[in-house]
Amino acid sequence: MIRSLEIASAMIKGPTYSDLTYAVVEGRELCLDLYLPFWTRSCPLVVFFHGGGWSDGTYKRPGLEWLTGYGFAVATVQYRLTNVATFPAQLHDAKGAIRWLRAHAPEYGYDAGRIGTVGFSSGAHLAMMAGLAQGDDFLEGVIGGNLEASSVVNAVVDYYGATDFILRAQSQPEQTEKPGSVVYKLLGSAVSENESLAQQASPAYHVGENAPPLFVIHGEQDPQVCVDQAHRIVAYYQENQKEVTVEILPEGGHGGAEFFSQKYREQVAAFLREHLC
Repeated sequence: MIRSLEIASAMIKGPTYSDLTYAVVEGRELCLDLYLPFWTRSCPLVVFFHGGGWSDGTYKRPGLEWLTGYGFAVATVQYRLTNVATFPAQLHDAKGAIRWLRAHAPEYGYDAGRIGTVGFSSGAHLAMMAGLAQGDDFLEGVIGGNLEASSVVNAVVDYYGATDFILRAQSQPEQTEKPGSVVYKLLGSAVSENESLAQQASPAYHVGENAPPLFVIHGEQDPQVCVDQAHRIVAYYQENQKEVTVEILPEGGHGGAEFFSQKYREQVAAFLREHLC
């Protein structure tokens, strides 16, 4: 397994397959890009969801291709943004993409039995929801079909994502209560106006017996998603005696180069190797 970041970076030359359509919703194609390592046979797959407050961003600039240098296939997924649909549409898309990827594994060579999810910010929220929200038809959806394939994943990496919208309404009401704020647009209302939906949309409330191993990396000084969101999901994992690893960057904000230094790349790759390899 290659561990040198210099070698891994040199291997990145864009997607192996671009704009693979995994679903069509109301006449609009939803696509993903697939990055394959040089050794593709039975490699594990990481499914990546981009950030952007559920209202912006693109699967075309993933920032996670370096994992191919560690022997992982990486799929970067397009999902409907909040100008098109509100929650749970984004989660339906995430799960639809995972089912499609599992159903099409024989075509591309990765191992359908070893799938993890990773996300940045709002994408981390979707990565956690995809891993934690299982067995609920309202949250599963039928986007893309392939309903014979499972959307279950084996590990999750959370880069500075929101985990509890009820808590966030208390610590960051400007993000949840104000029309036009990111969570308001995601849910279609203020958290205080629909706490039931806010709980359904919060990863922390889905931590249970089947919770997959979780790696949390968050900045102590994050001004956009307070670090209390990381502490909350870690506490729920610990209360349920489920495996969780946490890295809090003392001077870290909301993203930035330090999250992807050699130290943290190695830790994330090691976590994924442990649980997917």
